[in-house]
Amino acid sequence: MAGGDGGRERWQRRYTEARQAKRLRDADFTTLSGVEVEPVYGPREGDSVAGFERIGWPGEYPFTRGVHSTGYRGRTWTIRQFAGFGNARQTNERYHQILRNGGGGLSVAFDMPTLMGRDSDDPRSLGEVGHCGVAIDSTADLDVLFSGIPLEQVTTSMTISGPAVPMFCMYLVAAERQGADISKLNGTLQTDIFKEYIAQKEWLFPPEPHLRLIGDLMQYCTDNMPAYKPLSISGYHIREAGATAAQELAFTLADGFGYVELGRSRGLDIDRFAPGLTFFFDAHIDFFEEIAKFRAARRIWARWMRDVYGATSDKAQWLRFHTQTAGVSLTAQQPYNNIVRTTIEALAGVLGGTNSMHTNSLDETLALPSAQAAEIALRTQQVIMEESGVTNVIDPLGGSWYVEALTDRIEADAERIFARIKDMAAVPSGRYPIGEMTSGILRGIEDGWFTGEIADAAFAFQHALEKGDKKIVGVNTLTESVTDELEILRVSHDVERDQCRVLAQRRNQRDQGSVDRALAVLAEQAAGEGNLIEPLIDAARAEATLGEMCGALKAQWGEYREPARF
Repeated sequence: MAGGDGGRERWQRRYTEARQAKRLRDADFTTLSGVEVEPVYGPREGDSVAGFERIGWPGEYPFTRGVHSTGYRGRTWTIRQFAGFGNARQTNERYHQILRNGGGGLSVAFDMPTLMGRDSDDPRSLGEVGHCGVAIDSTADLDVLFSGIPLEQVTTSMTISGPAVPMFCMYLVAAERQGADISKLNGTLQTDIFKEYIAQKEWLFPPEPHLRLIGDLMQYCTDNMPAYKPLSISGYHIREAGATAAQELAFTLADGFGYVELGRSRGLDIDRFAPGLTFFFDAHIDFFEEIAKFRAARRIWARWMRDVYGATSDKAQWLRFHTQTAGVSLTAQQPYNNIVRTTIEALAGVLGGTNSMHTNSLDETLALPSAQAAEIALRTQQVIMEESGVTNVIDPLGGSWYVEALTDRIEADAERIFARIKDMAAVPSGRYPIGEMTSGILRGIEDGWFTGEIADAAFAFQHALEKGDKKIVGVNTLTESVTDELEILRVSHDVERDQCRVLAQRRNQRDQGSVDRALAVLAEQAAGEGNLIEPLIDAARAEATLGEMCGALKAQWGEYREPARF
């Protein structure tokens, strides 16, 4: 196909329209030496470039080079630092610090009891309250967490899947108490239960009830909160568990296709609900492989959404994604090396066209980030954004023989994995009528196929490390160091005692009759077929705790137990 088939002219029209509408940043788009650079580079008009339709121009199907014609000249990625520790008051203070230092949005990290839908005074929460994130027991905690932060004006991401829907309803009530217009709320909820069964293992219920809740959430947000993203489909945890780049991409996009099938099974218009699906990827240390992965992801998603699922609008075909640098690449040995690793990974995310990003802190392999380490992580993004010049040109690596070959290779590997997942759907089951990809995913979870594939990939990498074929500086090569021990953030056990004390006070002060009635309605609805969002909102307004809401649902649906495998 001719590279100059009018594509450059089409792109130029869109770019000119954006400039005339003042949608470009007021910035200096020159090199450090003052050389002016073009917004995008590609074939000259009339030049013939075989296969160029697979690369294309920014803002044009198949969106390999990005979903917006202006790239970062129009708007840079959102700096969204993931934070949460101790209690809501302590985390609120960290959020205000992040926003003062230039963070563009908030991303909530919850502690393990919260992620498992348990209250802080649950016996199984002992020793874990506030340690891996912030402890949230009821809407009152969210009131404190977002104190002084107008939720109508700040985008908020919440990384939680098992109890995501009850937490979302508590968030709505907290916004309501601030006087926010719910229809104007913007943010992201992770919600992705498939990746929990595949990799992270933080589930509550069997698959079918989880999917019911997610379908209810998609329906509610489509009807009431057009800007909100109810699903962030996560490859990050799949990669952190040991998957290869191609496995991360394929498993994640397959999960996304499963949620598309879920939305369609609810009768939702794909062009309306698909823009509410976003993605969350790992940015690992292999620089070019990661860039190729992100470019391939956009191309695959656009093609499947158009050709398989019938999406007609550009927005429904766009893959928008958040990136977090690879936690698994950080080392306890020579921890200052982690700053370099994070910088390389963040730059890969930017050159791959990420829409938002979190950069890990140098001490995260040892503990939650200290304030100083968190500031360095934030400044890493800001140096890339403000000083490196990489935001001046859209998809600057597009057309690189190496990058394009890697992009094609990862795409082909992913398609082979999709075919394998769909083959599993052909195994007679009769229980999963939602769609072919969904059926294959559920069968793969049930049979342990996903976990087996990830385990094999993790074992192969570990074997390569032990043989010395793969090297990690400070671990299996160049191990001598003058680095002193880091001072790390330690969460006092007083946090747990205080959280449980405050929770007990709230239980005593609330209207228990209102709580009991709200939980009874929730249980009745869960036993039937109605949408559960409104009953959960009512329970959150009554200050029912997260554990009580999840408990009412478990009483109806049971708890999931992963099948034993040998």
